[in-house]
Amino acid sequence: MAEAERITGTPETGPESEPEAAAVPGPGGDGDRAAPREQREAAADAGEAGATARRGKRRIAALLLVAAIVYLLDLGSKALVVAKLEHHAPIEVIGSLLRLEVIRNRGAAFGIGEALTIFLSLIAVIVIVVIARLARKLYSLPWAIALGLLLGGAFGNLTDRIFRTPGVFEGAVVDFIAPTHFAVFNLADSAIVCGGILIVILSFRGLDPDGTVHKD
Repeated sequence: MAEAERITGTPETGPESEPEAAAVPGPGGDGDRAAPREQREAAADAGEAGATARRGKRRIAALLLVAAIVYLLDLGSKALVVAKLEHHAPIEVIGSLLRLEVIRNRGAAFGIGEALTIFLSLIAVIVIVVIARLARKLYSLPWAIALGLLLGGAFGNLTDRIFRTPGVFEGAVVDFIAPTHFAVFNLADSAIVCGGILIVILSFRGLDPDGTVHKD
């Protein structure tokens, strides 16, 4: 009787038992392999994106550093020659080949376009805006240096056009480097020319600002 009481259920189903557990792939199954692989790929993508972002920030920092150096050198040199040299006799640096002589220039680099002062000021503003937009996708150090030279030079001459006489956006740029048989210029002009030459070289070599290299 006791034995009968311990056995429950029906003849068709037999004794009650625990429900069977759902089948789970064992170690080494497809499920176990897929999840870690996806996690590794996601981690690799995240790491690559992070490295790209850090590289971009370093390139922007390099651009700003170059621009700041150019701007400060240009600003300081102009302040010095205006204070010490303007209205004085030119100083010969290399005999008659190179002199320091202060000239107020209302035109573009090397005295070009003196009647277009406001227009040239607007061009400088546009150049600065374009460089700022390019900086968002800048991953090339040579391009960072080139754009930094342009940015520092543009800011240097634009500062003169805004703050020097005769008025805002009409101010005359201070030029003081006077080679023989050549136009008088300043450090900002030199930086702009060097940056432009470097950009031409990089373009011929197929290097884009984002670091992409095009090979023929």
